[in-house]
Amino acid sequence: MSTTKNFTIVEAVRDGLCSEMQRDDDVLVIGEDVGKNGGVFRATKGLFDEFGNSRVIDTPLAESGIIGTAIGMAAYGKIPITEIQFMGFIYPAFDQIVSHAARLRTRSRGHYSCPLVIRAPYGGGIRAPEHHSESSEAFFVHQPGLKVVVPSTPYDTKGLLASAIRDPDPVIFLEPKLIYRAFREEVPTDNYTVPLGEAAVRREGSDISVFTWGGMTSPTIEAAESLAEEGIEVEVIDLRTLSPLDEETIVESFRKTGRAAIVHEAPKTGGIGAEVIATIQEEVLMYQKAPIQRITGFDAPFPLHALEDYYLPNATRIKESIKKTINF
Repeated sequence: MSTTKNFTIVEAVRDGLCSEMQRDDDVLVIGEDVGKNGGVFRATKGLFDEFGNSRVIDTPLAESGIIGTAIGMAAYGKIPITEIQFMGFIYPAFDQIVSHAARLRTRSRGHYSCPLVIRAPYGGGIRAPEHHSESSEAFFVHQPGLKVVVPSTPYDTKGLLASAIRDPDPVIFLEPKLIYRAFREEVPTDNYTVPLGEAAVRREGSDISVFTWGGMTSPTIEAAESLAEEGIEVEVIDLRTLSPLDEETIVESFRKTGRAAIVHEAPKTGGIGAEVIATIQEEVLMYQKAPIQRITGFDAPFPLHALEDYYLPNATRIKESIKKTINF
């Protein structure tokens, strides 16, 4: 019988990495300060001592070099897990990711795959300076050949990370640092997986479907619970995987409720919320009862400390937008 431990999300990341490295000797970790220092958020703490410097590899401060090196490793049989310290630091590696990692299988006509995981803490809320609070997941969802995964609970974090590591193609694995240590959950100590491409229904409801992911899942559930006291039943769908998107769950939920909202902290224009809306329009337009709300960050660079709380969607803003849709 499997035992469990009470983990935060960042502890679940560390346990997931350790479990997969124990399971498969080809799995390794590469990035800035991931070795003796244990990573900027301590997600790799202790791995250097357990697996040594041939499998937990510290690199220079060069994101393009980290990803480029990892692509070569992946092409020749290793399974590298790279850490980009903050999502805002990923842009120097953008060319390596979209021009090479995402295209390797196609370019080689299937002779090579690229089993690469690119981990990056994303999002705001921790009072960090510029480039430390980005939510640019839409860049990578747009690129064929990449999977994009965003967990919101410790259990899902370990299970989705295991699936990402075992996937034969590159996966962008975005970790919501806002809730890295916000709460704990029982997580099995044994190996297990959570399938990529499947959303989770976090709360059943009949009046409106609200789609979200990552750090915005908790305030969305908080808003839903508050609205339940007013007689409004909100169904909360945690997408978990943004590419491939679980269109079936989106469609089935909207068919039931006829109303929808999308919550994400990335800027509104060109965000994943627009893709969810397009899916609904294409598949279940005739069930629609009201305009679909997007509750998002603003079309502006992520602000510094004084405006950070204003920028991020919170339970109050989510609740008011949902009521606007209900009362249309």
